[in-house]
Amino acid sequence: MAEDIQDKLEKYRTAPFDARFPNQNQTRNCWSNYVDYYRCQKALDAKGIDTAPCEWYKRVYKSLCPMSWVQKWDDQREEGTFPGKI
Repeated sequence: MAEDIQDKLEKYRTAPFDARFPNQNQTRNCWSNYVDYYRCQKALDAKGIDTAPCEWYKRVYKSLCPMSWVQKWDDQREEGTFPGKI
């Protein structure tokens, strides 16, 4: 399983098609992957497991999201005012 994830990460170029977000507007896809990345980090850290599988979400949100949004969300997380549930 870990080999499959590593293989996918090495071949990663841009965000693949996600059937949950079939429209041109990828705002929800960006948001979902950002939140999923930090949920994954939190869950695997709590179990003491390697967080390498979470890197997939990070790569997807970094390719979809404008960096100004990511910076704003990062600032909100640090301040404790992030609107999402992580």
